Order: sequence, then structure tokens, then C-alpha cells
Amino acid sequence: MTRTCTHGVVAAGHQATATAAAEILQDGGNAFDAVIAGLFAACVPEVVLASLGGGGFLMAHVADRNTTHLYDFFVDTPRRKRPVAEQDFRTIVVDFGTQTQEFQIGVGASATPGMVPGLFAVHRDLARMPMQRLVEPAIRVARDGVEMNAYQSYLFSIIPEILSGDPRAAKWFAKNGSVLGKGDQLKNPTLAETLSELAEDGEAVFVDGPIGQEIVRQSREHGGHLTSDDLKRYHVQRRQPLMQDFLGARVALNPAPAASGPLISFSLALLSALQNDVRQSPVSLADVMVRTNHVRAGLEDASSGLGDRLVQRHLEEMRKHTLAPRGTTHISVIDKAGNVAAATVSNGEGNGRMVGDFGFMLNNMLGEEDLNPNGFHTWQPATRMSTMMAPTIVREADGSLTALGSGGSNRIRSAVLQVICGLVDRGLAAEAAVTAPRLHVEKCGHLSFEGQFSNACQEALRAAYPDARVWPEPNMFFGGVHLARQNRDGSFEGVGDRRREGVALFV
Repeated sequence: MTRTCTHGVVAAGHQATATAAAEILQDGGNAFDAVIAGLFAACVPEVVLASLGGGGFLMAHVADRNTTHLYDFFVDTPRRKRPVAEQDFRTIVVDFGTQTQEFQIGVGASATPGMVPGLFAVHRDLARMPMQRLVEPAIRVARDGVEMNAYQSYLFSIIPEILSGDPRAAKWFAKNGSVLGKGDQLKNPTLAETLSELAEDGEAVFVDGPIGQEIVRQSREHGGHLTSDDLKRYHVQRRQPLMQDFLGARVALNPAPAASGPLISFSLALLSALQNDVRQSPVSLADVMVRTNHVRAGLEDASSGLGDRLVQRHLEEMRKHTLAPRGTTHISVIDKAGNVAAATVSNGEGNGRMVGDFGFMLNNMLGEEDLNPNGFHTWQPATRMSTMMAPTIVREADGSLTALGSGGSNRIRSAVLQVICGLVDRGLAAEAAVTAPRLHVEKCGHLSFEGQFSNACQEALRAAYPDARVWPEPNMFFGGVHLARQNRDGSFEGVGDRRREGVALFV
């Protein structure tokens, strides 16, 4: 849907997240004020995905400077590695219904969080409203509560050990011995108090203040790696985006050490070299995903069929970093002035232990099986972890601006890639680009696709990939792309991906 708005547009993974950002836009804040407010608010209803104990990225386009840059506030591996025998590092089995997967949780699974220093860095550089105002919507949601929707209820249902194993967590995330479900009220007044303290006293409370002290105490006494040195020496990285030309558009992507941007860039470069009718074939898209997987795994030289040395350098750099492909959520905001914010954050799923009485738990990024192919505990100390998170900004030839990103672990890059192709190559409106059927090729080469492709496309996909799995309906498996767009004429489009109960608000 296209609208003319007074203040701008927001797209996010939950109504409360989007409403917080929209409130700030309506009150005169810019896109960066709004995205900060939205991310703080997301820590309440999207608690499995967003937390003060996690990290993420913001791709920011500043209209009056005509600059685009990336704030990297993702997690760092700890600076020292505790002996394995001393770690709180344990396995839980998560049942997704169609399959099970082992997750590792515990205090020993936590990397150094970057969420709080990241949001404060963005605030210092780009925001114009006081932090006390930006946390108000989140405090209100945490105190008053929000009704659990179907998607958040599903996330709760698959990780009950994380959300109810600690009595401090069970107090807010469970009732009558079971985790909260659809229709239940989710409140977190202890987080409201933490946010109020954070806004009043600043990010130092997360370093040498009471919150930082509790993180260090918990780690020391309960089998973690983190020390005060980790918190004090954490730095937000401001990076130049990886810029990729695609059929006349300029695409700003998350650069190395992230894996997402280099891999999406490689895919776009391969697609650009194809003829129109070939490029727009779903089979060609699947084939490009296969080649991209090969490059990611080192099975194919990145220079094969690709002359862009910058992309090759980013691909080589990303391989040096530990990959953390965990649960994520995204928010996109564009204001009337043309400022653009695309932010993706993650807490993994949480480590299962609340940080004191502060209303949040740290991430479990060190507990991802994929990030340690040679076995757990092999990570290199004091390095920024890699990720598939892909906050992206697209500027098309006519001046239209689009902010997008997705949750979905290793499906993030395929979801973002397909929406970019829909917008730029096929000329689709925003909603059509997001709702169009998607496909995804796993690293093993197995193809999955949604059954809304035409019969001819489905037949072609099955012929090329005989063991392909067809999903009868659009599914959260294929990510959740939340998109905000400002068209050439100043009108706005916004889409919250229904696959993950996303919401778009026009202000």
C-alpha cells in the first residue's frame, strides 16, 4: 500500500515494536530516534529475539549528508576462555515439529553484548531527542504488558527450558508451570526499571555500574567467560557498507566480518550477468544460491565468474570470523526528510539465566553448533563474530529509497536477495515483492520453495531439483522481511512480512 504521510513509515516484527517507533516519529523524532525506541520496545514482546544482552546492526542513511554507513554492535567473543570443565554450557533439544535441533545454553554460552553501547552510539551521532523520551514507549509496554501473538507464542513453545528454567525468567515468561501462550499478557516490570535507570544514568551502568557488575559476578560465579575487561573494551564499529550495483540500483549491504553482505553481493553480481529471461527464472535463482553456498563453504573460488575484487576481499575476510546464525528480528524506518534506518538484532535465544533482577538475559551466541565446525569451544578470543544479519538500504535509479532486512537465521540472505530482485528487477510494488513466493537452497543443496509459484515454475524447479520440498503456504521458514520505502514522489510504502506477523505503520 502506498500512502502520503506526515512523518514517515515503520515496519517491524511486532505491533508494540512498530507502535513505539511510530510514536517517536509522530512526536517529531527522526528515523534514528524512532529505530532506537523501537529496538528498546522489541525487548519486551520479541524477547526471544531482541535483548539488552544481545547485539546487532544498523544501516543508516543520513539525508542531509547524503551518507550511508553501518553501525556494527554485534557481539564479541570473550577475551579469555574459561576451562571447559568450569563452564555452564549445556544442551537442550528444541522440537520444531518437523525436526529437532540441539541448542547450547548457559552462562558459558554468552558472548560480550553490544546492544546497549550500539544504541547509545547511534543516539550520540544521529538522534535528536533525549534518551529518556526514547525509552518511554518500551517502559510503558514492559509495565502494562502486551498480548502474546501466535508467532511469539510459537517461539516460547519451542524453548521452554530457556524461558522458565530460571525462576526469575519464569516469573514473567510462564504461568502455572508452562510458558506463556497466545493471548496471555507478557509483562516485565523489572526490565522497565532497568530501562529507566539506563536512560537516566547512561550506558556506563552496563560497564562498571550495577548491571555490568552483575554480569561479571554472574559470569565469575556461574561458569561464564565474561569479565569487566570485556565490557570496558567493547567498541561499536562504524563501517562503510559494501556497495553493490544491481541493474541501475545501488545496494548498501552489511560488510565483512558479516557473512550476509558479501554473500548477497556475490549473488547479485552473478544475477546481473544473466540475460533478463534467464535471470528472472526461479531455477536460475536457485542455481545462484547453490554457487553462493559453495563460495561460503570454500568449495568454489570467489573469483569464478566474478571480477569484483572488493567483493572477493569481503568474502575472504568473513571466513576469518566465527559465524553466529541465530534467531533475529528486524525494524525498518524512513522519515519524511528521507533519513533511513534498517536495524537487525539478535539474542540468539537467550542463555537461560536472567541477569540478576534486571529483567533480561544474555545471549547464547557461543552455543551455536554451526559456528564451531571443529567442535565447541574452538572460537578465537576477542573477535567480532560473523552473522547472516542483513540490514540493507537500496537506492534505485529514480531516487526511491528502501530499507529492508529479515529474521530467519541462514534464510536471511535468501529472503533479502529475493525481495531486492522483486523490487529492482521485476519492478514490483513493496507489498508484492515481500509477499511473492520464496525459495531457499540449504548448504547441502536441498531446495525448499513455497507453493505459490506458478505451475510451470514449480515443474521447472522439481525438474532441476528432484528432491525439492514444497511448502503449501507462505511460512516463517523463509524469513520475515520488514520493509519501508520512500518513492520518488515522496509517498511511502511499508510492509510487515505476514510470515512472521510483521506490522507496518504509516505516521
